[in-house]
Parts: sequence; C-alpha cells; structure tokens
Amino acid sequence: MSNHNHKMSRRHFFKVAGGTAVASGALLTACNNEDNNGAIATEDVPKDKMTYRTNHNTGDRVSLLGYGMMRLPVVGGDNNKEDSDAPIDQELVNKEIDFALEHGVNYIDTSPAYCQGRSEKATGIALHRHPRDKYFIATKLSNFDKSTWPLEESQKMFFNSLKELQVDYVDYMLMHAVGMGDDGVEEFNQRYIDNDLLDWLVEQKEAGKIRNLGFSYHGDIAVFDNLLKWHDEGDYHWDFVQIELNYVDWNHAKEIDEANTNASYLYEELKKRNIPAIIMEPLLGGRLANVPDAIVADMKRRDPNSSVASWAFRYAGTPDGVLTVLSGMTYMDHLMENIKTYSPLKPITPEEDKFLEGIADKIVALKTIPCNDCKYCMPCPYGIDIPAIFTHYNKCIKEGNLIRDEKDSEYKRARKAFLVGYDYSVPKLRQANHCIGCGHCVRHCPQGIEIPKELEKIDRFVENLKLSDKKD
Repeated sequence: MSNHNHKMSRRHFFKVAGGTAVASGALLTACNNEDNNGAIATEDVPKDKMTYRTNHNTGDRVSLLGYGMMRLPVVGGDNNKEDSDAPIDQELVNKEIDFALEHGVNYIDTSPAYCQGRSEKATGIALHRHPRDKYFIATKLSNFDKSTWPLEESQKMFFNSLKELQVDYVDYMLMHAVGMGDDGVEEFNQRYIDNDLLDWLVEQKEAGKIRNLGFSYHGDIAVFDNLLKWHDEGDYHWDFVQIELNYVDWNHAKEIDEANTNASYLYEELKKRNIPAIIMEPLLGGRLANVPDAIVADMKRRDPNSSVASWAFRYAGTPDGVLTVLSGMTYMDHLMENIKTYSPLKPITPEEDKFLEGIADKIVALKTIPCNDCKYCMPCPYGIDIPAIFTHYNKCIKEGNLIRDEKDSEYKRARKAFLVGYDYSVPKLRQANHCIGCGHCVRHCPQGIEIPKELEKIDRFVENLKLSDKKD
C-alpha cells in the first residue's frame, strides 16, 4: 500500500501481509519450488531483503513479519490437538528462531497463556542465545481468570514473564484481549482499572521495565473507543495497538459475527491518531490459506506463482500504518514462505485489492463458523472438542460436503463424507451432542462465537444426516 494519510476506503486499502496470533497457526499452501515437491529450499530465502517499519515512538526498526509463538512444535505430538503432556520441541524452536533472526525477523510475540503456559519459557530459551539488541519481545498480561485480577496476582504474572523470557524488560507489553466477556467495559475495569493495574503498568514503563505499552483488542467496541478517547485526552498514551485485520474482516467482520468489528474501522481509528497497528489473524485462523478449490483456481489464474496464503499476508502488510504482521509459524516451511513474502513486501495494487474484495464476498457467502482454532474455549467441562468440531464443519463447507437437500445428486456422497470424517476427526464422546449449553466456553472466545448455538446447529445437521441414512 502506498503511503497516504487520508482516510481510506475499502476499495483503496491496498494490503499485503503476514501471520496472527494471536498469532494464527495456519497451514500454508504448497510453495513454488516445483523441483523440490513444492518445498522452498533454504538458500532460496533471502537474508537481507526483509521489509521494515519504524515505530515513531521509540525508533524501533521492526520487521514487517512478526513471529507468533502461540503454537510451537511438540515432540512426537500433534500440534492440532490439545495435548498438555506433549513437550515442546525446544531444539526445533531454537532452529526456527535462529533462522528467523538470520533472515531479518526481529519481532517475537508470546503470552503466558500460549502453549498451556509454556510458550514464554521456550521463547526465552531460544532468544537468550542471541544478543538482546537483536530482537524485540512482545508479551501480554493474560489475566483472564478472576483469580488473577487482584493487583498482586497480575504483578506476579508480569514478573514471571520477565523470568521465563530471561529479560530485564519487555519491548512491547499488551493488555491481552481487552473487550472480551458479556460486558467488555465492566470486565476491562475489573482487570485493569479497579485494581490500579493499568497505572502500575505505566509505572513499569517509566521505570524501564516496559518500552512500549498497548493492548490487543477482541470484542466490545465500547472498550476500544474508550481507550482511544483516553489516548486523545492524554490520560494514557498507547504506543501501539494489536487488531485483527485481513481481507475478509476489513469489510465483513461484523457481518460474520455481530460481536466483531470491521477491520476498516479499527485500522482507520488508529491511523488518524498515528498509533502503530500490530496485525493478528492475517489468515483468519488459517481459513484464508485453506479456501475452497474454486477460489484457489481464481487465485492461481491471476498469479500462478503465488501461494494462497501469500495473498493474505501481502494484504495485511500493505497499509503504511501497520508496524508488523504476526504469524504463528509452527514449522520451518511456514517461516520460510512468510519470510519470502516480506523480503521485500510487494504491496497489493488497486486491481488486486478489488480482486480480493470479490474473493472476500465469496468466502463470506459460505457461512463458515469464524473459529480460528485458538483453543481459548478449551478445556470444555464436558469434554467436547469444540475447535475440532468447528474445523471439520468448516472443512466440509470448503470441500462441498455440506449439502442439505436430499434431492441433490451429490447428497449421498457428501453425507457419507461428513459423517465418516466427523467420527474420524472427533471421538464420539467429544462430539456436539454432548453439549449441555452451560456457556462456560462463550466468555473465552475472542471471536464472540455463540458456541452452544453453533454446536446445537451442527448436532441437528448430524442427526438429520443419520436419519436420512436410515431411510436408505
């Protein structure tokens, strides 16, 4: 996106970009080196062409690609499953961090909540092997649980982050996921205002323990607007703000879920205040790297040499108000492709922006569930594997296996594919029919999904498929 200061319309917001986290741990489509079965060779990844943006608050020269440490590789485990017993593969994490730093990535994002509480320690081990001035660490006050709301408990979380990360200060400190809960304003006040925690964080900044103070926004727009009002009035100064931005959420976030806010509004409010934006969910929880085959064909016709994921990464990185784009890069091939996408960034053109606007319209029409597999809703007290259920449902939409009309010629094939895949992906005791509607999961969902309602809808669909099967 070319530099400009005027308010941008959706049509002229030319974007490009990279990865989420909350960081998004998405599967990338095949890379472009056909001589290596689609894999990128290490020597093909440039070391000196990374695009950087400057944080005007501190002068930090930040890589446009940020490394999200939300889903780290585990030893002998499946990273797509909630497996608290599987140890993090520290050797692989070290290698990936080494490669990232060597190839220009210098913004590393983590949280006390990631990887069942083990991300900060693994991140600290990997980074401590390098000079402190070679990277910027971002972490969060992830005080979601009420037990952490007393000031002293949140203070313990902060100092434990310094200990786990093996640092004396944090470069970018976020109040994590503000706006969540049934009443986002009230919960924000309880987490950060009533206990004087926000004032304490400002004191830590003044003492040099925090270099940049900001927040990540999820949910209640009243909280976002109020925090920016405080910024305008001089009560607090936000050095940066983390928002969800991708070519679907730019204009359709609220259409997908009423609890969400369109990225166009969030970005433009930050832009006019000159607050740097950190981008999460550039791949919309991986869904923009795993789009329906017809859309893949459209993208390949337009640019045969670009992966589906790279379109989304370029889009998110193009706005000049974006400081860095987070990507949860579990494996080396994710890391290498994303580095190539930003080395250097090729901004989205006006024609490409219009093309992606059409792609977004098609994706929204699919009516998938806006789950990004963050697993914040887990564990379910009744053992339901919520992310796996939603992932299977969305996958069947993508592959054309969600057909409701029994007269459709493809109905029998699609019915079998859905039911067999459901039993394979989700054990029977963890399927949607075991949901009692307790709502324990809802307040933890950054996307504001009415999870029990979605589970009930899926269960009804499954039961109808089974009844249809008995008729035959």
